[in-house]
Amino acid sequence: MRSGFLTVVMLSLAACSPSGGTSAQGFIGNLPEGVVAIAAPNQDLSAVKIREEDGCYWYRHKGPVETTLLPLRNKEGRPICTRPQI
Repeated sequence: MRSGFLTVVMLSLAACSPSGGTSAQGFIGNLPEGVVAIAAPNQDLSAVKIREEDGCYWYRHKGPVETTLLPLRNKEGRPICTRPQI
């Protein structure tokens, strides 16, 4: 049942297009509500983009040494993507 729910969520996200446009750095202005609802805590949802290479959401992580992009993950630790991963 749980995996069925995640499949439905992922397919729903695939149909979503980010609203609110993108910033000069390519970050999404307003994330879809479905993404915000399933995203794990402690990730910067104000700086998220979709990478064309994998169709997944990536967020800007500002660490003590460097700033880098990390995959946005759901509460179960799986990447949040706009298309199914092979």
